Amino acid sequence: MISTLFTGLLLLGSPSETGPPTPPPPPTPRYTFSKLAWADEFNYSGLPDSTKWTYDVGGSGWGNKEQQYYTKKRRENARVENGHLVVEARKEALMPGNDYTSARLVSRGKGSSQLYGRFEIRAQIPGGRGTWPAIWMLPDKNPYGNHGWPDNGEIDIMEHVGYDPNVIHATTHCKAYYFRINTQKTGITKLPDATSAYHVYAMEWTPETITAYIDGQIYFAHRNEGTGWETWPWDQPFHLLLNVAVGGEWGGLKGVDEAAFPQQMLVDYVRFYEMKRAS
Repeated sequence: MISTLFTGLLLLGSPSETGPPTPPPPPTPRYTFSKLAWADEFNYSGLPDSTKWTYDVGGSGWGNKEQQYYTKKRRENARVENGHLVVEARKEALMPGNDYTSARLVSRGKGSSQLYGRFEIRAQIPGGRGTWPAIWMLPDKNPYGNHGWPDNGEIDIMEHVGYDPNVIHATTHCKAYYFRINTQKTGITKLPDATSAYHVYAMEWTPETITAYIDGQIYFAHRNEGTGWETWPWDQPFHLLLNVAVGGEWGGLKGVDEAAFPQQMLVDYVRFYEMKRAS
């Protein structure tokens, strides 16, 4: 559900009411996101730039019963060519117990983690039943609660499951709001050509709100309730992840179409912008 922020009319009390009228709330802070802090334009060829990306590796199911094995520095699963990053999920049993391979890239290096800002990714996502591409963020450290997930937060800028074509999700997870207890904050929109065209997936994160956009149009917003880390752990640096999962509790809910593979997520660029309070 999209949270729409608006200014209401202030109704002043009548002369018969006791006490002064309620003052209007303070204005919401305004921010700008014009200064580029970190980027990869993918204007080279070969493996992803090792000064900007590292890999999560393994095939343990990743907490969601996923079927892929995430590889490291393997061109078949992650490469840069023709001006874009390719993250490719393939039907191949490279490792015992995993019938698919893929890649999960993690931003790294100076400027690749950030507290607040605008995070912008231009991408074309894969389709096919059983695919589960994601553009999302996790914290660098885990100081709260269980010192792990979900207490320390997750921001999903874009998720898509192949059995529900062209339906895009943005979600936030934390201790109070996460999918295992079905309380997560989620925005959902239909994007008819998500798997055949590039779109700009973006998130603006401030101390007050997390807001997601597609091609400049808002489709999700989550407001800070001001009640502590249980509802708002997003006050620490986060980094970006790009991956294509296969199967899993959500992506594989209606099975996996083996004939649909290989499938690719294509990324034209990734850009992080600093947040500044507007004067």
